[in-house]
Amino acid sequence: MRRQVRHPDLVRKHHELSELEAALRSAVAGDVDFGATARALMTMDASNYRRVPLGVVAPRDAGDVAAVLSVCRDRGVPVVARGGGTSIAGQATGTGVVLDFTRHMRAVVSVDHAARTAVVQPGVVLDRLRDAVRPYGLTFGPDPSTHSRCTLGGMIGNNACGAHSVAWGTTADNVLGLDVLTYGGERLRLGREWQGAPAGLRELMDTRLALVRTGYPAGLPRRISGYALDALLPERGADVARSYCGSEGTLGVLTEATVRLVPLPASPVLVVLGYADESAAADAAAGLLPYGPLTVEGMAADLVRGASGLPRGGAWLFVEADGEAAARELVGAADALDSSLVTDPAGQRALWRIREDAAGTATRMPEGVEAWPGWEDCAVPPARLGAYLREFRALLTEHGLRGTPYGHFGDGCIHVRVDFDLYSGAGVGRFREFSEAVADLVVAHGGSLSGEHGDGQARAELLPRMYGSELVSLFGAVKDVWDPDGGLNPGMLVRPAPLDANLRFQGLPVVARDVARCVGVAKCRVEGPTSGPGVMCPSYRATGEEQHSTRGRARLLHEMALGEVITDGWRSEEVKEALDLCLSCKGCRSDCPVGVDMAAYKAEFLDRHYADRRRPWSHITMGRLPEWLRLFGPALNLARMFPSRFAGVAPERDLPRVASRTFVSWFGTRLDTASDVWLWPDTFTNHLAPQVGRSAVRVLEEAGVRVGLPPGRVCCGLTYVSTGQLDRARKAMRRTLDVMEPKPGHPVVVLEPSCAATLRTDLPELLPDDPRARTLASSVRTFAEALEEFAPEWEPPRLDHPVAGQTHCHQHAVLGDDADRRLRERMGLVGELSGGCCGLAGNFGFEPGHYEVSVACAEDQLLPAVRAAADNAVLLADGFSCRTQLDDLAGRRARHIAEVLAEALREQ
Repeated sequence: MRRQVRHPDLVRKHHELSELEAALRSAVAGDVDFGATARALMTMDASNYRRVPLGVVAPRDAGDVAAVLSVCRDRGVPVVARGGGTSIAGQATGTGVVLDFTRHMRAVVSVDHAARTAVVQPGVVLDRLRDAVRPYGLTFGPDPSTHSRCTLGGMIGNNACGAHSVAWGTTADNVLGLDVLTYGGERLRLGREWQGAPAGLRELMDTRLALVRTGYPAGLPRRISGYALDALLPERGADVARSYCGSEGTLGVLTEATVRLVPLPASPVLVVLGYADESAAADAAAGLLPYGPLTVEGMAADLVRGASGLPRGGAWLFVEADGEAAARELVGAADALDSSLVTDPAGQRALWRIREDAAGTATRMPEGVEAWPGWEDCAVPPARLGAYLREFRALLTEHGLRGTPYGHFGDGCIHVRVDFDLYSGAGVGRFREFSEAVADLVVAHGGSLSGEHGDGQARAELLPRMYGSELVSLFGAVKDVWDPDGGLNPGMLVRPAPLDANLRFQGLPVVARDVARCVGVAKCRVEGPTSGPGVMCPSYRATGEEQHSTRGRARLLHEMALGEVITDGWRSEEVKEALDLCLSCKGCRSDCPVGVDMAAYKAEFLDRHYADRRRPWSHITMGRLPEWLRLFGPALNLARMFPSRFAGVAPERDLPRVASRTFVSWFGTRLDTASDVWLWPDTFTNHLAPQVGRSAVRVLEEAGVRVGLPPGRVCCGLTYVSTGQLDRARKAMRRTLDVMEPKPGHPVVVLEPSCAATLRTDLPELLPDDPRARTLASSVRTFAEALEEFAPEWEPPRLDHPVAGQTHCHQHAVLGDDADRRLRERMGLVGELSGGCCGLAGNFGFEPGHYEVSVACAEDQLLPAVRAAADNAVLLADGFSCRTQLDDLAGRRARHIAEVLAEALREQ
């Protein structure tokens, strides 16, 4: 008789939680954490669901996993295995003990390039495996869009697929052997011909062969729903390892996997085919399969918002072929409206980025309304995809809902986020009604409720509609053979919780719903080598800790708002600790697919956390820097003689030197002259780097642009915002607006990117009821934008040198750098600036306790790029912090682009 595990509430009720934690600590060498932070970080994955665990264990090896299972089994506590937490159906959440494999069990154990195999631990990130085997000309075929942060264990648990499945299949197609531990403590090595099958499984299957042979839909390459019991048929090799794939951690806990590798394409070419509409693209997809494409991905115009570089059409297929000849054959067979053939790797990456970001982009309607998973990845036979999509769109309309389908058209697999109202009872009711209706539609087309992400809680309740009650009953019997105590991931796939239970939105206050926009796709958790200008998330890349990722911080804020795990609200020390290492780089505002703005959340939290409380000394010194500089000016240089702690500065840092003469003072009598633009005298330029302001005036006037200063003392409020002193920030902003009385059409050139970003975004957000704030925000121009707009015919001096340095993180996130790129090109500056964040980030790198992380952020991209630069490279950094960091850590003097231009003009 099956002994069901006890509900975790009983463990709490009987005061056994501390004893459980102590037993785990004594049994394992890995990390055991039952604290509020660890539990809060694991309550959610990338789905609509939330379950609160008792604690988290990060095992070091298979022995640790066995010990955890033993301790939990003795106490009737469930266990949930978790990888990157990117699951979309809820299967990576749990109420017992969560096993976090991403901390220690993340190795590529071995690679046999001759046999084209690799042995991996469950926590290894897919891209790290691909990096390890790339030198041999190999790769792992399945490649979901989360490849930069999803783990092999999670991929095996969900039987993940990705864009290349038309060529290389699902994860199950690429698994050779698995080492697993059952909840009962058995160590099994799974393979073909019943290898590793738990006692009783073969006997059970022998009685149900006819049911299994007839119970699964045919002609469906993306059938992920339910257990893959057909892999156990004798004519299919009785492959226990393949059958285990997609079991969502409900049968055993994976500790090691042997996987198949495939050759990298010799010369991949991306063909983008334009069609009149989505249905035409879907109808065409299946016809391309005989030509052997590596991918056939589809999306329509309602997903591609403002993306450039696509051929003419209202929907597109992204088709990858190996070689230009194969690509041209595909184009000839496609019968498309328009097409483009891209051989350049950089051009291919740019186009693929549109597709990979779709999981996040589709989470918001154009006007900002959220859209959620829930019917995320159904699949139908490819030949029926066009008809299915037409009926699916009609069903959305019938239920008063909107969604944006996209996905793996060549496999008949569709992803879609729908604008469900998951906050109200009526909205949740509609969510259920729609899910049931779509399940029936998918089954009518011979499809699978899940074509990639698994059933979890989102779809498992609906499996009888697809398989019938007899086969679903067999799923339960198989679960009982593997896990008779029901201790592994209960409530998932077998005997599931209702699809509308445990929703993460339940009980969330209206004022906190902004943090719920984080859908958990974890693009902020990318580690290892990167390419391109991205910024997010520097603190995670420096620490590797989930709590210092954008997602982790959003989860903690979410739990703070709910008040169950984190119970002290705005006074929370757990949230403060997590936000302490947020650099307020704003990278998440642009790089996060759903635009989470952790810098704004941090400012709000600090403002409330320190209300009526004593603030850190650094908030008084650096947070109110404009006041101190205005009052004392160069006299502040005397503070450099005293220990840094008196200024609230880290002992490893020296205070910047205050200039003997301000930029405003130098500008002098020009204050009253007529002007085409106002040049913003930000605190850093005015007091600490006036040479940048003087250079900008020289260049703008040389270009024929008349320059003036605002009529009075102005401040954007940046330092107050970054330290969460929002009342002071608003006061400074209102005073500035009173002084300037901004008028539409009078541009303001801002040299310091952080100040420009503050005026563009924080100003109107903090003063939403003052129309002058929006006027000033729309008037802001960067230096390069001003030259391009007001001196379009001016030719800058040619330098013809390589360039190195960094695009300021706020410029990347808020302002954009297209005009800067064009200006550098006209100057003959060759090469790209690095991405990332310099790590100093205003007050962040000066604050005590931040030095090591600050240096690690600089070492991520900036310092290596500068060290690798040619001797004659022009070193650019428009931000005062970036220049200071390079001077401190590399002994190199970087310059604002205005300084470089001014010097070149002097030498003409």
